[in-house]
Amino acid sequence: MEGFGWILSIILGAIAGWIAEQLMKSEHGLLMNIILGIVGAVVGNWLAVTIFGATMGGAIGQIIIAVIGACILIWLGRLIRRKS
Repeated sequence: MEGFGWILSIILGAIAGWIAEQLMKSEHGLLMNIILGIVGAVVGNWLAVTIFGATMGGAIGQIIIAVIGACILIWLGRLIRRKS
């Protein structure tokens, strides 16, 4: 979430993590939602730049990217838990 302050990044991360939690039908707490949202934004932006050569701008664009990244992280976590 480049260009956003720490407070706004935490708030947007919490929103993105909560949306991903609802979409993936999983149960996480507020702290995990914030972490998922922020790390999801990093993963989502990396994937967007790698695949499309650009990423979405603005708060709404970054929430969309963060939700996609957080969903990928939840999916990977489930995949790893099933294999172990």
